[in-house]
Amino acid sequence: MGNLDHTEIVNLLIQLGVMILAARLFGELARKLGQPMVVGEIIAGVILGPSILGTINMDMYELLFPLSGNSGIVLEGIISVSVVLLLFIAGMEVELDLVWQQGKKALYTSLFALIIPLVTGFVVSYYFPGLFSLQSANDKLVFSLFIGTTLSITALPVIARVLMDLNIFKTKMGMVIIASAMIIDILGWIIFSIILSMMGESSGSMTVPQTIIATLLFTIVMLTLGKSLINRTLPWVNRSFAWPGGLLSVAMVLCFLAAAFTEYIGIHSIFGAFIIGVALGDSQHMSERAKEIVHQFINNIFGPLFFVSIGLYVNFVTNFNIVIVSALIILALTSKLTGAYIGARLGGLRKYTSLAVGFGMNTHGTLEVILGTIALNSGLITEEVFVAIVIMVIVSILISAPLMKYSLHLAKKEKSIRKKAKLT
Repeated sequence: MGNLDHTEIVNLLIQLGVMILAARLFGELARKLGQPMVVGEIIAGVILGPSILGTINMDMYELLFPLSGNSGIVLEGIISVSVVLLLFIAGMEVELDLVWQQGKKALYTSLFALIIPLVTGFVVSYYFPGLFSLQSANDKLVFSLFIGTTLSITALPVIARVLMDLNIFKTKMGMVIIASAMIIDILGWIIFSIILSMMGESSGSMTVPQTIIATLLFTIVMLTLGKSLINRTLPWVNRSFAWPGGLLSVAMVLCFLAAAFTEYIGIHSIFGAFIIGVALGDSQHMSERAKEIVHQFINNIFGPLFFVSIGLYVNFVTNFNIVIVSALIILALTSKLTGAYIGARLGGLRKYTSLAVGFGMNTHGTLEVILGTIALNSGLITEEVFVAIVIMVIVSILISAPLMKYSLHLAKKEKSIRKKAKLT
């Protein structure tokens, strides 16, 4: 790639400006309608992409977002950095102490909410590959693992926002959901890194068993020794550097170095960003105010760029397949709900409370879209499957809050009936 000429620089700057503006406008609209801003940001990308703008005026779409040229390559690089940063702040939301406090409730809920969707997705896609338009029989194993992992992951940032909106974040049930989602995040991304290696997306030369060992070692070291070193270093950073600029710079340095390290050893860069985010966010010297600054910086600039980019180059109209969309939504809803419900019941929660946990755990989001984007770029899945994943994510976000609210209403009625029964 050569240097960007005058026209390409202008085009790149216009792309970034239009993407951030559209993300903000539609994100705010979604927020006013009671939905997470990410829904509006994805819709903004669909409108700017071939689905809407390309259908109305293809010349305008190709002028704004050319498929070739240096500006497109640079934009792709910025989007890649955005993905790394998004996983970094997702990791910062994981509080390991909270996971331990919930004990067997979180352990049972997370394991069943992970295993049942993973197995369900794997079995269905492995024995019925035509349902998801699998192109090559050679990819069947990796493809089946991909579908299973997509169904099993829970969107920690989205469910945290839903719980806050329902005023149940700090309740026992809210803590069980959050702790379970944290466990699934960590386990899910270990599985994810293995799948990426099997997809050939890793840049290293390690075999799959070596990748598994390297992933586990990196995770263990970073969450023990690495976390300890960060905890010892942050007080010096806060004393020696201007706040908050110094802390923000150190956080970005750690994020990019960890991402570069995992990319170098053959694990995808986003996994390194996620794990270093967990280690940094769990430090007692990383204040909530500092976390909020990092979140605001990434969520309002880089996050919208990624979510808008989802719809820029995929036609959601021509690639909408009702069979694939329906199958994915039904599998996601039933398997996740069943797994989380069984786990919560085994953990000691009552029937309707367990049902609320199940609906909460069924929220999908950022991670599934990132996983789908990488799978699409590698040729593992078709654009139809990718579109179905994005629609499944949006549907799960839209239905999680009202279904949780209804389940909690039933739980309160059940509690009231039990109290009346004791009095009589």
